[in-house]
Amino acid sequence: MRAFITAVSAFLPGKPVENEELETYLGKVNKISARTRQIILANNGIKTRHYAVDPQTGATTHTNAQLTAEAVRLLIGGAHHPGAAIECLCCGTSSPDQLMPGHGVMVHGELGFGPCEVVTTAGICLSGITAMKYAAMSVAAGLAGRAVATGSELASSFMKTSFFQTMQQGADQAENSSRQPAFSFEAEFLRWMLSDGAGAVLLEREPPADRPSLRIDWIELMSHAHRLEACMYAGAVKQKDGSLKGWRECAMEGIAPANGVFTVKQDARLLNREVIRTLVGQSLPMVAAKHGLTAGDVDWFLPHYSSGYFREPLLLQLREIGFSIPEERWFTNLATRGNTGSASFYIMLEELFSSGRLQKGERILGVIPESGRFSVGWVLLTVV
Repeated sequence: MRAFITAVSAFLPGKPVENEELETYLGKVNKISARTRQIILANNGIKTRHYAVDPQTGATTHTNAQLTAEAVRLLIGGAHHPGAAIECLCCGTSSPDQLMPGHGVMVHGELGFGPCEVVTTAGICLSGITAMKYAAMSVAAGLAGRAVATGSELASSFMKTSFFQTMQQGADQAENSSRQPAFSFEAEFLRWMLSDGAGAVLLEREPPADRPSLRIDWIELMSHAHRLEACMYAGAVKQKDGSLKGWRECAMEGIAPANGVFTVKQDARLLNREVIRTLVGQSLPMVAAKHGLTAGDVDWFLPHYSSGYFREPLLLQLREIGFSIPEERWFTNLATRGNTGSASFYIMLEELFSSGRLQKGERILGVIPESGRFSVGWVLLTVV
């Protein structure tokens, strides 16, 4: 693949928000939510994160499209690429501002530069890397000389107490919220895990001669939906047989949005059972065999895991399949940047790329699991 990442950027709104400040940004919670918060924060290892929320008013400071546009401006507005023309813009997110139009064209509208190809990739955490793969293939195939790929999330819009209260039957039932789908553990679980941010990469066909860049060796995407039911979902109600009933069917059957249809939910038991075993244990041996990759080839390992809770299981799983990567080669900023979903890999890569620690010839292996219906992305980069 002849495609190089020549610049990386990240945009995180506002100041870092510590655990003690969460209610200031997301709103006060009842006793049940507070207990869930305590449990989740004790396990996820996140110390600070960012929200596109004004702490004084609770108002949203940026739309998802605006967050993404800020990351792109940082990317192409620097000294290396002043006013660089973009021929292909690929944007991935799990939290677009609207159902239609696509997120990508809204970002293009915010940026305001001339006509170009625009692609939106949907999904959850994997949507950012699918956008990157499309952009890389476009450059490698000679269809675009310069492309930008992004991943972004405006998770706070789903996490505010005001949103949860709207999703329940009525404000007078708040004390009985344990019976409300909007306030179920499946919804509350993610409320204390997700945060806002955007990242972007510039891809070109040739590496610059005067500074480091990253060659994209390959990007592999793999779904296990053929045998596993949905685990993380929104705009639907999960049925007893594991299938999803979408919001339109719910509306036609009189199931009100207040029943939690639009909250983001996570089947925590299914997640714990399958996310590491399936998405790493089963996919990595196949990917490694295909490309002749060994653990010794990896100088930097960038794992996107949603919570620090999964670090030890991931370490053990790698050992079990004979692909043990020493922890000193791992790089993550989950503790300080939070879980930004489809933007997480971009935000990790930006911090590492800007750190001055990368050396020519080093290889970076990234893994981006998505619990939606259990998909995973693997990416291998080489410093040139």
